[in-house]
Amino acid sequence: MNKIISLCKRRGFIFPGSEIYGGLSNSWDFGPLGVEMKNNIKSAWWKFFVYDKQNIVGIDSAIIINPKVWEASGHKDGFSDPLIECRECHCRFRADHLVGDDVWNQEKDFFDTASEQDREKRIVDLIEKCPHCGRKKTMTAPRNFNLMLKTYLGPIEDKNDLAYLRPETAQGIFINFKNIVTTSRQTVPFGIAQIGKAFRNEITPGNYIFRTREFEQMEIEYFIKPPKQDSDWECVFEEWRKLMLNWIEYLEIDLSKIKELNVPKKDLAHYSKKTIDFEYSFPFGVKELYGLAYRTDFDLKNHEIFSQKNLKYRDPITGEEYWPHVIEPTFGLDRTLLAVLAECYKEENIPGGEKRVVMSFPKWLAPIKVAVLPLLKNNEKIIAKSLEIYNNLKGSLSCEYDESGTIGRRYRRQDEIGTPFAITVDFESLENDDVTVRDRDTMKQERVKIANLKEYLKYD
Repeated sequence: MNKIISLCKRRGFIFPGSEIYGGLSNSWDFGPLGVEMKNNIKSAWWKFFVYDKQNIVGIDSAIIINPKVWEASGHKDGFSDPLIECRECHCRFRADHLVGDDVWNQEKDFFDTASEQDREKRIVDLIEKCPHCGRKKTMTAPRNFNLMLKTYLGPIEDKNDLAYLRPETAQGIFINFKNIVTTSRQTVPFGIAQIGKAFRNEITPGNYIFRTREFEQMEIEYFIKPPKQDSDWECVFEEWRKLMLNWIEYLEIDLSKIKELNVPKKDLAHYSKKTIDFEYSFPFGVKELYGLAYRTDFDLKNHEIFSQKNLKYRDPITGEEYWPHVIEPTFGLDRTLLAVLAECYKEENIPGGEKRVVMSFPKWLAPIKVAVLPLLKNNEKIIAKSLEIYNNLKGSLSCEYDESGTIGRRYRRQDEIGTPFAITVDFESLENDDVTVRDRDTMKQERVKIANLKEYLKYD
């Protein structure tokens, strides 16, 4: 993992946030290559789940919305993690992370009902010493810590002006359900997709960009008729499960590294009747990558109760009114990028006793599709021909022009950032109007006519 982090900073994928001021608690900025990859993922996801489907439409809802939304959704009272603190060093931790999910699930009911004294005694038995300072028997009893980030609207910080940065994108979809049905004329079943930022005041963010306080989600709320029997929603759920696996395959992530976890009933979110977590074998362990949940009619029903507005769907043929049920596939954009980085990082021994580092990104996902490399930087004719090729390609492909260093060193740079093709312009190019095209994965080189480059470099 450290090698990936080092490469990402050195090559411009990801930088520590606020680095010149000493950083800020696991915040990260995405550099030129990182933002290209994020945009590539978002564009591909939107095509995969929206453009290629007849009954999915999009929305881009506000980050700050009426606080009553979070009362209706259950976030204001129930969106929390168990916080413990060391009395000596005052470091804070998530209790479930320190004892492990299995142990915490067994102990949770006790901590919900026991006295403060008994809870504190029990946590000391479970966590003998502080992971940070090593002092023994210093942990406080767990308390619920709400994860929503607060802000105030207006010039005065008054409780009446309290608002929250959204902890998920889903609620912006639900509160616009009627607007979208009216304007898009979609009929059930149909879905609403959204890509956007969410914010959670995590107790212990970490593992690079895996768990951060600011992150980007790609979500769909798929609305179906109220099921008369379980098989009615289960078949739709299964369709989405397969679609999510197809997306993972499209990312060229090895499915043998994916584990599907049926979340136990006692661990389900308050809105969920069934949830599957798609877990990936990250370098730091098997962790959640995506989620698929059956939310029933919880959200629309609750928003109708709290808003006093009719959010029922009216069937245009039968006239029947009902709250649609919801299947929700959720994708973390940052976790997707992290999984791709982990999957594609390779160290290879090549002829001559040399070792190379290569990012074997799918061609569509690579931040730079082709590099144009003049053989010599002090030959005006070669430079002019190289720039002509670069300018001709850059309108249709993300290109990089590089004339610094030996050709071998430039190849290695392009390998490290995952560029699928490198074009070398040499003396033969001036005479024959062709170039050498090097393939990243095989390192094989082929002469290609300049006039045929765009066709040759196609990757769709």
